[in-house]
Amino acid sequence: MSTQRVLTGITTSGTPHLGNYVGAVRPTVRASRLAAVESFYFLADYHALIKVGDPARVQRSTLEIAATWLACGLNPEKVTFYRQSDIPEIPELTWLLTCVTGKGLLNRAHAYKASVDKNTASGDEPDNGVTAGLFMYPVLMAADILMFNAHQVPVGRDQIQHIEMARDIASSFNHLYGEHFTLPEAAIEDHVATLPGLDGRKMSKSYDNTIPLFAPKEQLRKLIMGIVTDSRTPGEPKDTQGSALFQLYQAFASAEETAVLAKAYADGIAWGDAKQLLFERLDAEIAPMRTIYDELIQDPGKIERTLQAGAHKARAIATPFTARLRHAVGLRPLDSRPTATKATKASRAAAPSFKQYREQDGQFYFKLLDAQGHLLLQSTGFASPREAAQTVTRLQQQGAGAIAELQSQLIVAADPQVLAQALGWFSTPAD
Repeated sequence: MSTQRVLTGITTSGTPHLGNYVGAVRPTVRASRLAAVESFYFLADYHALIKVGDPARVQRSTLEIAATWLACGLNPEKVTFYRQSDIPEIPELTWLLTCVTGKGLLNRAHAYKASVDKNTASGDEPDNGVTAGLFMYPVLMAADILMFNAHQVPVGRDQIQHIEMARDIASSFNHLYGEHFTLPEAAIEDHVATLPGLDGRKMSKSYDNTIPLFAPKEQLRKLIMGIVTDSRTPGEPKDTQGSALFQLYQAFASAEETAVLAKAYADGIAWGDAKQLLFERLDAEIAPMRTIYDELIQDPGKIERTLQAGAHKARAIATPFTARLRHAVGLRPLDSRPTATKATKASRAAAPSFKQYREQDGQFYFKLLDAQGHLLLQSTGFASPREAAQTVTRLQQQGAGAIAELQSQLIVAADPQVLAQALGWFSTPAD
């Protein structure tokens, strides 16, 4: 079984809460223990600067999130665990990618469009309050992913666009400078729960309705007792549907425990008793981790040493890879022998190109077009973008020789000799 690289980051913009734990920390820690997976976990402190203007908050959040991951069982010996800002190659890669990224692509980013739409609706200038950091956020995220050639990036559905943009940016770079980047794939986490907060809405710092993951025991009890419920009295049956208490309990309890509470709801359990059950169940899971967390928070030097060791491990990959990328784009010692590349303006203008896309049937396709946009080759459907990308890579590396073996997945739309010449362009050495 081939090793898969999986990469996950958390922005250091606040104190971790129960929603972060259930939605991100707990599943990623479990995933880090899987066989044949090489995991990269990072603290996205550069990203935090886009939306947090308080330096002390960024530093404190970095400490708290690092301590949280470690307290929840992340083993830094088994994964690559690092702070984003400790890898200087990442901002350098961001610039290299910026130079191949179309502004039109960034114009379509959800976060940027939302800001523009909000300004337009209020009668302000479209870019009022929009920083270049917000606009360039997708490129920095692409650099995070592409630096380590991650195969999969676990995300919620609202983050799929960023992975698709990273793929587009990687494809643009590969087309100009040769095959350097793996095209990442979004690992959609539909099974991950979204927890309600104290007021029943999604638990979020923006709503100020969170329950801090490692709040002291009595504070945890007080917060749970303050969760909003309806006016139904003890003995009156209660609905589990839409109950924040029940959803929180379900995220931590076993199926058997959840069934018992569901019956208690039907039997009319008092809200105070339901809240006590929730507190006891949460504290049973959190208390052992809270002890470790509190010890780590009191020893920031230990966390710093752990992150520096992780950065050393990450840079063992990033430094030589960046040197290769610098050479590819022409940032080379002046006394080195000049080498021709296929990425001249003339050759790019005459070059064929692969285009990957998704159809309404949910399948992923690609096609090969010549410089005039004429169709040379068309694929049949693939279940995942990764399968389509692997087939494209094989055609680029093996050329026309791969056509016969892949004939069930391809529809040839050009003269065989023309197609062979087009595919031969990709196998031409870059140097």
